Amino acid sequence: MSYPGYPPTGYPAFPGYPPAGQDSSFPPAGQYPYPTGFPPMGGGAYPPAPSGGFPGAGGYPAPGGYPAPGGYPGAPPPGGAPSYPGASPGQGFGVPPGGAGFAGYPQPPSQSYGGGPGQIQIPGGFPGGQVPSQYPGGQAPAHYPNQPAAMTQGTQGTIRPAANFDAVKDAEVLRKAMKGFGTDEQAIIDVVSNRSNDQRQKIKAAFKTMYGKDLIKDLKSELSGNMEELILALFMPPTYYDAWSLRNAMKGAGTQERVLIEILCTRSNQEIRDIVNCYRSEFGREIEKDIRSDTSGHFERLLVSMCQGNRDENQNVNHQMAQEDAQRLYQAGEGKLGTDESCFNMVLATRSFPQLRATMEAYARMANRDLFSSIGREFSGNVENGLKTILQCAQNRPAFFAERLYYSMKGAGTDDSSLVRIIVTRSEIDLAQVKQVFAQMYQKTLGTMISSDTSGDYRRLLLAIVGQ
Repeated sequence: MSYPGYPPTGYPAFPGYPPAGQDSSFPPAGQYPYPTGFPPMGGGAYPPAPSGGFPGAGGYPAPGGYPAPGGYPGAPPPGGAPSYPGASPGQGFGVPPGGAGFAGYPQPPSQSYGGGPGQIQIPGGFPGGQVPSQYPGGQAPAHYPNQPAAMTQGTQGTIRPAANFDAVKDAEVLRKAMKGFGTDEQAIIDVVSNRSNDQRQKIKAAFKTMYGKDLIKDLKSELSGNMEELILALFMPPTYYDAWSLRNAMKGAGTQERVLIEILCTRSNQEIRDIVNCYRSEFGREIEKDIRSDTSGHFERLLVSMCQGNRDENQNVNHQMAQEDAQRLYQAGEGKLGTDESCFNMVLATRSFPQLRATMEAYARMANRDLFSSIGREFSGNVENGLKTILQCAQNRPAFFAERLYYSMKGAGTDDSSLVRIIVTRSEIDLAQVKQVFAQMYQKTLGTMISSDTSGDYRRLLLAIVGQ
């Protein structure tokens, strides 16, 4: 299958692609079959959502959601056994509200959280306002801030579907913004930053129906550099964007290991399975084979485990298992000469995030040392970063992404690809939480840091997405 306007091998480094004179419709017709329900290229209307049988208002099956900050069912009650520092019992997982996914591949999950309506309450932060990180070169924080116990109902993204959406009208606005001499970048920003990804797909289809032209090709001809990369990312369906990012991280000389970790160690089972299928259908390749050819050793094994999408997602915590896993991990690391890496891989790749959180608490009580520190002592390099990422997401997923955003902008230069990827992929999931945790961790707002590190239309669009 193919998404209109995106090549099977992915765009190489932005800007300046495709080569002059090369048609922008990839892949060649018939090269990859469309999945059931995918809209025809150039079609102006999406198929109606099925009326029943699936959870969610849109009728499409919702992919497995992320754990809601605030803790997990079965955590020790207040006043019980001493908890792992930085962890607090809370409301459990949210239930993804309904919403029609992009046909063929589901949208990223929205979340609703326990607790009544109101603002997110972030408890006290770190002394000094900053935490050390493994990105780049340092150690990961042993503890992230406590996850808030009460969340607003509904999505925690900064972008929500526009009310009274009209794909035809939006397509006209974009056409006018690009027609003639010069480009009205602000008109483009106003449209794309206030529409959900699903709505952007409808705009793209309407544009081709109305004008017989490819919206992505037109946008590429009008934009350049980081602004172009950001716009293209916003118009990629979420599953495709993850698959494209993974392919881009592994093709050519060198491998961007942090991209592999960021995506494969943080997504839900359903999202990973969708990514694997999309990678196969879009690029004609097996992601596991590419991982094996681009990585090695225990890091390779961890990533191969992750791309199976078979993590236990049972919400109930087995405290006996947590004690046993803590003992098992201690004996595989701190408690012996050398390290049994396969034991760490097995526990961290298969246990649910609530279960891992309980295991971290049990380990800290038993070993008098937190599991982050033990992994730092027993591992190094990419496998250390991958294992710590899994634990960080079990403890506080928005804080993990806040940290990645901070280090994409800290110091000389900016890692714009990471900045774009995280802002875009979290914009409809938990970017509101990421913003608040960011302010807590670093004593400055995400918007302030973006403003000081970027410029021009690129800065304006990033700030519009984060809601500044």
